[in-house]
Amino acid sequence: MKIHGLQKMTLLDFPGRVACTVFLGGCDYRCPFCHNFELVDGTAPAIMDDGELLSFLRKRQGLLDGVAITGGEPCLHDGLPDLLARIRELGFATKLDTNGCHPRMLERLLSEQLVDYVAMDVKNSPEKYARTAGVEHVDLDAIAESIRLIMDGAPDYEFRTTVVHELHEADDFHAMGKMIAGAKAYFLQSFTDRDTVPFAGLSAPSADDLAAYAGIARLYVPNTQVRGVD
Repeated sequence: MKIHGLQKMTLLDFPGRVACTVFLGGCDYRCPFCHNFELVDGTAPAIMDDGELLSFLRKRQGLLDGVAITGGEPCLHDGLPDLLARIRELGFATKLDTNGCHPRMLERLLSEQLVDYVAMDVKNSPEKYARTAGVEHVDLDAIAESIRLIMDGAPDYEFRTTVVHELHEADDFHAMGKMIAGAKAYFLQSFTDRDTVPFAGLSAPSADDLAAYAGIARLYVPNTQVRGVD
């Protein structure tokens, strides 16, 4: 398997762990606010293969205790279960970032106990999901099934939404709250513009709007937090 990026140490990407973050290429979505679009559209070259990654991890045993797998969308890759199994054999906890499009792969990973933590992006209300994901159609049944699988079977998990002023409004958080009602944790993170973001004209919500959206979400998920804001 090709590895398209590696952050050698992070205290942020895997809650409670000193981890590295592994980036896989390819994604079902074309989110206009994506920070990793070079992974999505295939322009980012691979930096190593899975064998080289495992060699790196062997040298970090005792220094790191977790590996976060992100993308792109990791669940696109048939080799993901084998990669996670080999990482766990080295003694590392594993975290998966996913968009929820692939419930069958997610079900396999959970049933085979290959992930310790799952973070799933919830893009928007059902009516605005495809637009926010930058595609013509999203299988909302697959999204709903992934949410159920995570809430019923993940050892630990969170849901999260990147909030964009031009894409989100208050009613959307009622709708998303209903989608994940009763979840363990929900994080709102404000959009931040960068050179790698594919589309111009997007902006962060105001602090007041973000706080109001979090208040709405807490009606459905009491443990709703705003991430990345002091």
